Amino acid sequence: MIKPIDVAPRSNRSGPSIELAIERPAAGGRMLARHRGKVILVAGAIPGERVRATVERSERDVAYAAVAEVLEASRDRRRITGDPRCGGHVYGHIAYARQCDLKRQVIADALRRIGGVLLEKPVDVVPSPEHGYRMRARLHVQGLRVGFLREGTHDVCDAAGTGQLLPATVAVLERVRTRLPLIRAARPTAIDVTETLSGDRRAIHVTVAGPYDTAVTHLGELSGVCGLSVGAAADDCPVTVIGDSHVADPFDQLLGGRPCRAGELRRSPRAFFQGNRYILPELVTRVVDAAGPDPVIDLYAGVGLFALTLVATGRNGVTAVEGDPRAAGDLDRNAGAWRGAVRVVHAPVEEYLSGAPRAGTVIVDPPRTGLSRLALDRVVRLGAERLVYVSCDVATFARDLKRLLTAGYSMTYLTAFDLFPNTAHIELVSVLQLVSEPALTSSHERGRRQVSATSDPRNRTTGSARRSEPAPSAEAE
Repeated sequence: MIKPIDVAPRSNRSGPSIELAIERPAAGGRMLARHRGKVILVAGAIPGERVRATVERSERDVAYAAVAEVLEASRDRRRITGDPRCGGHVYGHIAYARQCDLKRQVIADALRRIGGVLLEKPVDVVPSPEHGYRMRARLHVQGLRVGFLREGTHDVCDAAGTGQLLPATVAVLERVRTRLPLIRAARPTAIDVTETLSGDRRAIHVTVAGPYDTAVTHLGELSGVCGLSVGAAADDCPVTVIGDSHVADPFDQLLGGRPCRAGELRRSPRAFFQGNRYILPELVTRVVDAAGPDPVIDLYAGVGLFALTLVATGRNGVTAVEGDPRAAGDLDRNAGAWRGAVRVVHAPVEEYLSGAPRAGTVIVDPPRTGLSRLALDRVVRLGAERLVYVSCDVATFARDLKRLLTAGYSMTYLTAFDLFPNTAHIELVSVLQLVSEPALTSSHERGRRQVSATSDPRNRTTGSARRSEPAPSAEAE
């Protein structure tokens, strides 16, 4: 018997202790095991291990547990520093190459169970350096503490220990933390950070629940930032305390050095932007390469990452749609120099699609919840020749993919990007080609489809999809 390994405690809750054989990864970062026929989702484990775990809570069909002791360890287990349950660290105990393999399994499992899709080969995962990758982050403030949230709680944990942030970013946040006693009256609740690809410039926004005065006074001399703003959570016009509370990256850098029109993409700390500085250019170029015929509609356009990099490469006839006021404001300013090539629409996606003209290509980059039922039906009715779907949640992507396949689309390309190493998060880029007239109803065809997707996002072929036996009932995740 392999000598047991003590691990950092992953739960303060005391419950029954059970011995488990870990089977496979589940969505969300836990691993699946079974005990007396019941599914157990285990934090801190690796498939193939035998562990002793403490049950945290139990529901009718599934229980949640955390590793207390590793009885037979995987060769891919590594030591972890800091809090293993701190946000962005749930895979930290697993060797990086194995992390990517587990994410491939999670993708294939979700597509099979939820989407009814069988992949002919494992999905490629574009890897990332594990440390200092994060160029946008939200940190929470509780009393005199600043950090991420501990998994499954509202407790703040040390962000520095996760390795996601650059040392210079950690230093700036520490300087903010030391000023918290001076701005207590402002009741700070969160800090948003955004940085350039190189990390040479950063802007931060401090969200407060009280009067701004003390925050403006005591944060005015903060070093290490190009800009700092303060405002309430619902305030779309915050007070700028230092410099310019935006950062910007040139389009040629966002496109990985490709020749393009001169210009830059600006954004504020609270506007959504992709978070990984190391592989963002590859993600952008894959989406740009995947765009098919004009005109192009970019839904959930944010500050213009995909729409405006397309324009920078020489494309015209692009429409960028964004409903969030903060991101839409940055999008409008970024598009200002190229009004003849891009049209900006400030509206919810569902509202815009109700009267949208037919497009050659539609790009969608929805939030974690995926496309709403109404948005999905209206995308189908639009009947674009090509659909580029960028997803941050494999389960909702699989759900939407099932509808799109039954509506006449075929998936020709699928690649994953590990934007958040050491976490369970995975980003997907998929290309779908219209091969038959779109269905006008939202009913789902039963049965699985086997899909062969190309490795080149520019490939215009349709791949293959065929029906097979009905999928078994979904297993607890």
